[in-house]
Amino acid sequence: MSIEIHLDRLLVERKMRLTELADKVGITIANLSNLKTGKAKAVRFSTLEAICEALDCQPGDLISYQRPDSELDSGG
Repeated sequence: MSIEIHLDRLLVERKMRLTELADKVGITIANLSNLKTGKAKAVRFSTLEAICEALDCQPGDLISYQRPDSELDSGG
């Protein structure tokens, strides 16, 4: 997948556990875990906003786009 989630890194930097973030954001640990592992197919803006508020970060700190290698090689 070319969308990368950096939740693990942010949790370590903020010295916060997934359970604490789940409590602050108001979503289940299972849903946060799916987001963290890249299994989530979508994220609501309200959830993204709550995560950013709890972690004191910007959406770009949490999510990034990595172009697939095949696109780099083909020039497209």
